[in-house]
Amino acid sequence: MDKEDLKLTSAEIGTLWGEYVNGTAVDIVNKYMLSIIEDEKIRTIFEDAIYTFEKQKKQITRFIENEGFPVPIGFTDSDLNKGTKRLFSDIFCLHYLHIMTLHGLLGHITSFSASVRKDLRYFYDSCDNDGKRMYHQTIELLLEKGHFQRDPYFYSEVTPEFISGQQFLDGYFGDKRPLAATEIISLSFNLKKKILEKTLSIAFSQVAQSKEVRRFLESSQKTSNNQIQSLSNILKKDNLPVPMSWESEVTTSQDSPFSDKLMLYHIGFLLQTAQAYHGTGLASAMRTDLAVTYEKIILKNLMVTKEWFNIMTQYKWLEQPPLAPNRKNLAKDT
Repeated sequence: MDKEDLKLTSAEIGTLWGEYVNGTAVDIVNKYMLSIIEDEKIRTIFEDAIYTFEKQKKQITRFIENEGFPVPIGFTDSDLNKGTKRLFSDIFCLHYLHIMTLHGLLGHITSFSASVRKDLRYFYDSCDNDGKRMYHQTIELLLEKGHFQRDPYFYSEVTPEFISGQQFLDGYFGDKRPLAATEIISLSFNLKKKILEKTLSIAFSQVAQSKEVRRFLESSQKTSNNQIQSLSNILKKDNLPVPMSWESEVTTSQDSPFSDKLMLYHIGFLLQTAQAYHGTGLASAMRTDLAVTYEKIILKNLMVTKEWFNIMTQYKWLEQPPLAPNRKNLAKDT
């Protein structure tokens, strides 16, 4: 069957909508960072990222328009205040691009998995390849500059072993077993993402114009910090290193490069996507104290996300995705 004979499904339209809105938000941040970066190698990677998304954005727009749906507003240059003071160091910009590339890779593969039509599958396949190229570039440059944070090392075992009893799950009573390598995957990943979330909350709270937005960002910063401490303490109890913080990479500028709408949306995006990673961590946690820690983080983030939603809708900043037809309303007499 030709691609023209297949209409895009609701899932396919949903992924395109999400890729457009989230992509335009990150693109505005990338454009600002490009304007302040002094390191030529970091600048080159950001130029590549901006060019790549512009190419993807045009294709997403064509897909949406060809199905007769309105293209989302997303974020535009009106959300960028040009000529403002430096808010981030060059190294933080590179860390930011690396973490957001990880988000992009997950988003592309999710979109790919939800796609049936051949042209859309090939599009997301190319997006995934773009993301992997960016992933390699950011890691290589972070390694070159001595700023890539490796996960903890393990010493190898002599022979494979099997779990011998219920005590493997114990995290509160008796002698806790050391963390498993499978548990450290999520611990390390969630910590790095939480550190980015906290750092952006600090930076954005310095420059936000609305008092309500500023208060939310300050509260988000405290929440992120508490969760960082909870996850870090689990590693520290096993004498394992924790990722470095990036607060010192934020300047003292109070000159806002972004609209409050963009900054608040960005933090909300990080909160919502983090829930998937927390859920993965919970699913892989076989020690009870670790599982309970993830459960507390997930519940707290649900409360924070509700507060975020209320502010976004209050200011009419939250764009509505395409909805299924309301059959009850359609069935009413006119």
